[in-house]
Amino acid sequence: MTSIETPPNTPVWIDAKRCKACDICASVCPAGVLAMTYDSTSTLGSKVKILSKESCIGCCDCELACPDFAISVASKDEFQFSKLTEEAKQRARILKENNYRIKD
Repeated sequence: MTSIETPPNTPVWIDAKRCKACDICASVCPAGVLAMTYDSTSTLGSKVKILSKESCIGCCDCELACPDFAISVASKDEFQFSKLTEEAKQRARILKENNYRIKD
């Protein structure tokens, strides 16, 4: 097993080759950091997008829920994560109402 190097100043990142766009990661993110966006090249017609990396709270819910191991979250000793704000909670509620989809 190889380790993935943490991109600089990035709390969460996606391995696009592994992602099948199931939207599970977006559905479990309490801060609305992840969402699905249209992608005609994807099997399911969408792809995951990082909307607001500065709002990531480092909970690792997305990483743990991903069935394809396509998401990685920085460790707390390598990155200073945000606190869960009302703005982030509101973004998560709006995404949920839109089935985790955004328009580009």
